[in-house]
Amino acid sequence: MAAPGYIGRFAPSPTGPLHAGSLVAALASWLDAKAHSGLWLVRIEDVDTPRCVLGAAQTILQQLADCGLHPDQPPVYQSQRGILYQHALDQLVAQSHAYPCGCSRLDIQTALATTHQQHERHDELVYPGTCRAGLDGRKARSWRFLSAFNPSNEPEAQQIRARAAPDIIANQVDWVDRRLGAQRQNVSAEVGDFVLKRADGLWAYQLAVVVDDAAQGVTHIVRGCDLADNTARQIMLQRALGLPQPQYLHTPLVLGLDGHKLSKQNGAATLDACEPVLALQSAALTLGLHVKADSVQECLDMALRAWLAA
Repeated sequence: MAAPGYIGRFAPSPTGPLHAGSLVAALASWLDAKAHSGLWLVRIEDVDTPRCVLGAAQTILQQLADCGLHPDQPPVYQSQRGILYQHALDQLVAQSHAYPCGCSRLDIQTALATTHQQHERHDELVYPGTCRAGLDGRKARSWRFLSAFNPSNEPEAQQIRARAAPDIIANQVDWVDRRLGAQRQNVSAEVGDFVLKRADGLWAYQLAVVVDDAAQGVTHIVRGCDLADNTARQIMLQRALGLPQPQYLHTPLVLGLDGHKLSKQNGAATLDACEPVLALQSAALTLGLHVKADSVQECLDMALRAWLAA
């Protein structure tokens, strides 16, 4: 019987089958849930529909099953949850935490060049807040979250702080990662106002994941450390929406031959369903767990004991 104090999840995007790197995240989240006698959920993050591959979600679920990783509840699909995201956006707009934006990427580049600001961050432009004061007759292309955190919910003060003093401590988000330790990010200065709903009408990852984690009662998030950079934005949204903040644990990554995170873009091979024991042993090793077994169940049992002892 699951303990009510722990609900974890694995949330893959169905842009293709699982590879070795994604299995590490799946295994770590499963191990942590089972170590706490908790529930382990699977959520298919198919909100970015143009990137999704037909049949990939079913392939992923079968790959997980081949590795003995069975969710404790039926999987949910983000593409079916738009009404929840709209309710959250409506709440943010009503509280003056979100606003419509008419800027294209070229508009943002031009604005940043005019002020001679550093504009690239992880290949993304740091939005300068052009539309905070209104659209000036332009058509809304997207919705953005006001990134200057202000617990008193005073929009004018938020705007002034974000422009005049973006590095003050009120705009910093602090959290503690269970593996990485104390973390801090100034979202206003380092990211800027970020997108909640895209120009093409699709929901942005940051809003969808926060809404879904709260709706599913997720208490612990275990995922790859490449996603740690998203945490401050998600905490800001949790606070603005009055949602509980989960605990976070960001795991090591599997690297490709180019030294970057293993992904489909840099040639990651599809997880071999014919060799699930070898795949699990390799994933466990990335997590610092030395497992040698002859069957999937024995492998999972040994990995769980090692996780509990770590």
